[in-house]
Parts: sequence; C-alpha cells; structure tokens
Amino acid sequence: MTVARSAALFVVAALFEIGGAWLVWQGVREHRGWLWIGAGVVALGVYGFVATLQPDADFGRVLAAYGGVFVAGSLAWGRVADGYRPDRFDLIGAAICLAGMAVIMYAPRRH
Repeated sequence: MTVARSAALFVVAALFEIGGAWLVWQGVREHRGWLWIGAGVVALGVYGFVATLQPDADFGRVLAAYGGVFVAGSLAWGRVADGYRPDRFDLIGAAICLAGMAVIMYAPRRH
C-alpha cells in the first residue's frame, strides 16, 4: 500500500470520527435530537472499520499515528463547520502532530 493510500485512509477515518463526534455534540449540546446522535454513533462505528484498513498490523502504531490526523482534522472541521478560527499556536501544534504522525507511521523500519 502506498503512503498516499494510507494517508487517504487516515483522512477518511478522520471525516467519520470527527463528523460522528460533531453529530453527537450537535444532538446533545445543541438539542438537535436523537436522529443526529444516532447518525453520529453510526459514523463513529464506520470510523472504527476504516481504521482497520491501514496496512500496518500494529493497532497501537496506527492509532497513535492517526492521533496527529485527528488533531489537524478537528481544527479544520471546527473552521468549516463552526467558524472556529485556529490561531498560530493551534496551527503550529497541528503541524507538529502531523510531523509526528509521519514519523510514527512512515519511517523506514527493519522488519
């Protein structure tokens, strides 16, 4: 599997996890109801499945690396969905997380 395909899987996973969490948040905190909550729970389940499609067999490595994508994706989602404006420290932190993700997931290893 190429790095590009693996990275794309991380993006898809982030869309389902962050989107699912956002739907639950909207359902509960913004009183949009059980339909939003249910859709969020389904999306979170799909996220769990998408994460299993990564080529690396080590759960801990995949989830640790995904954490960097989650951080950056959460800031992007907040910007698009809620008008949140990340400041430079948010952006620097997200860049650090993505660099960490790349090291954890894609550094050459001896097998």
